[in-house]
Amino acid sequence: MLITGASSGLGEACALHLSRVGFHAIAGVRRPEDGERLRVAATGRLTPVIFDVTDEKSVQAAVHEVTDLIGDAGLWGLVNNAGIAVTAPLECVPMEQMRRQMDTNVTGQLMVIQGFLPLLRAGAGRIVNVTSGLGNIAIPYLGAYAAAQFAKEALSDALRRELTPQRIPVIVVQPGAVLTPLWGKMSVDGNRALESVPEPIQGLYRRAFLQFMETNEASARTSHTTPDDVARVVFRALVTKRPRSRYAVGRDAAGSRVLARLLPDRALDRILGGIVTPAN
Repeated sequence: MLITGASSGLGEACALHLSRVGFHAIAGVRRPEDGERLRVAATGRLTPVIFDVTDEKSVQAAVHEVTDLIGDAGLWGLVNNAGIAVTAPLECVPMEQMRRQMDTNVTGQLMVIQGFLPLLRAGAGRIVNVTSGLGNIAIPYLGAYAAAQFAKEALSDALRRELTPQRIPVIVVQPGAVLTPLWGKMSVDGNRALESVPEPIQGLYRRAFLQFMETNEASARTSHTTPDDVARVVFRALVTKRPRSRYAVGRDAAGSRVLARLLPDRALDRILGGIVTPAN
C-alpha cells in the first residue's frame, strides 16, 4: 500500500493507520528524517520511500524501489494524498506558485499513477485520490487550490472510466476542513503572495483577505473532523468490495457537494460573496 505525502497531516495519519490495521504501508516522504520518524511511530509494518511527486526522475526511482520491495505481489492500493494549498487573491498569485500548485496536486499525481499502474494491475489494486470539499465549490482567495482540486476530480472521473474495463477502481475521498500543518504554510505563503504585488493592489484585498485567513483557520481549529477520521475513510475505500466513487469526510465537505448540485451560480455567488468585505 503506497501513500504519497506521508510526511505530515492526512498522509501521515493514513500511513500509520494502514500500518496499524495490518497493511504494509509504503510511505512516500520527501526527507529521510520524516521517514525515520514515521518508522518509529508505526505499530505495524511501514517502509518509507523518499521521492518528490513533481520530479519525474524521482518518481521513476521510487517505482523501481517499490518494485524491488514488493516483487511480483504488486500493489493493493495507491493513495494519492500529496498536495499543497496556495492561498491568495487570484490577482496576486505568483505564476511560480500557480505552477507549483498544479504540478503538486495534479500533474504530479498523474505521474505517480502512470508510474505505479503496472504494480496496481499485478496486485489487483485500486487508486484513492484525496481531494477536498473545494473540489466541489470554489471560494474566494482559494481559487488556485480549488482549480487544482477541480482538476484532480476530473482526472479521477476520467481514470475511473478508463480503468473500469481493467477492474481497477478509482475512488475520491473529499475531506472538509481538518487542522493540519498545511494551515500554517497557507498563512505564510498567502501573506507573501499579497506582499508581492504593488501597494495599490494590496490595498484592494488586504482587509478582506486577512479576515478570511483568520476565519478559515478558526474553522479548521474548531472542526470536528480529524486526520484519523480521514484515514479511516481511506481505509474503507480501499477494502470495501464495491466502493463508492466518492466519500465526503466532514459535514462541510458533504454540504459543499449538496450546494454545488442544488444552487444556481447566482445564489452561490451571493453566499460566497459574503466572504469578501469592501476594501477601504
